[in-house]
Amino acid sequence: MRGVPRRAAAPGGKPRPETPLLVDRYGRVARDLRVSITTACSLRCTYCMPAEGLPLVPRDELMTPDEIGRLVGIGVRDLGIRDIRFTGGEPLMRRDLEQIIGAARTAADDGMAAVRGSGATPSPSGPRAAPERVRIAMTSNALGLDKRVDALVAAGLDRVNVSLDTVDREAFATLTRRDRLDDVLKGIRAALAAGLAPVKINAVLLPETLVGAADLLAWAVEHRCNLRFIEEMPLDADGQWTRDDVVSAADLLGVLQSRFTLTPAGREDPSAPAEEWLVDDGPATVGIIASVTRSFCGACDRTRLTAEGTVRSCLFGNEETDLKALLRKGATDDEVGDAWRAAMWAKPRAHGSDAVELAADAFAETQRSMGAIGG
Repeated sequence: MRGVPRRAAAPGGKPRPETPLLVDRYGRVARDLRVSITTACSLRCTYCMPAEGLPLVPRDELMTPDEIGRLVGIGVRDLGIRDIRFTGGEPLMRRDLEQIIGAARTAADDGMAAVRGSGATPSPSGPRAAPERVRIAMTSNALGLDKRVDALVAAGLDRVNVSLDTVDREAFATLTRRDRLDDVLKGIRAALAAGLAPVKINAVLLPETLVGAADLLAWAVEHRCNLRFIEEMPLDADGQWTRDDVVSAADLLGVLQSRFTLTPAGREDPSAPAEEWLVDDGPATVGIIASVTRSFCGACDRTRLTAEGTVRSCLFGNEETDLKALLRKGATDDEVGDAWRAAMWAKPRAHGSDAVELAADAFAETQRSMGAIGG
């Protein structure tokens, strides 16, 4: 395998093992790549963005499709990346999204072909060790997806996660500051028709939408979508988050169980953040990502690229390594891979901190909101 560091980085005095993988000091291996491609969005969700939106990244500072493709290729071929998801902002705000997906698909396929041809095993044994195809997904609000979904599928998109917190039109308009629920639902229907099943629905748990959580689950079951509720983390652009306002997984279960029979089903993968429940004995399920009250940092397998091309090893870690700058300075793939590995080796233990004892709901203060980092 190419690009194994010749010198082991050693934050905290611990030597990095001789492996090409994106391993950190706590033994976690990153295989899931999240790539933000814009900070622009067509909605203004109160928990994500201020009413005026986030400052836009200048066009020449955004990663180009070719740069994204090259980083995806390095990640798949040399570093063991096996899942890729594009985020924002809103990915559909990029007019060249089809080119981005196409570049990533070509790079991922070529990377896997190189891995198989070398006979190397770039990821640990298990169900995700040697997939036939790297999965490419996108997190979107689905506005305008109905007009572009066929081209995105043709470019290589495998799956879509849609952010939808309520199916009540008035509540949706208040929460997103836009009366666009019908357009979002149209985009979801188009994704299902295009074969992007299962469509996953991500709903942030909020006090104002808890009353409608059972209605959202009923809608998801009816439309064959996999619903996942997510506890709200302190990544809002306005910095108004408080622990007292968090709707917990326990609160949600109480509301859902008043209408549905829920049977614990565990996790589909040990590193998956969502705990699953069968709904009325299945086959439909609902997931809950208890990101505040039940920390799952110990199994985190994610690495993130911001829209500007910097690596963030943790949502709450403010340290960033600029891979795009390396590309534009003419760095080799090996040099870029080594920089990426060093960034991930320095990943904090949990929520941006290396503290041995850390409360599940304790978070380091981050300088970026979720909309700027990418989900």
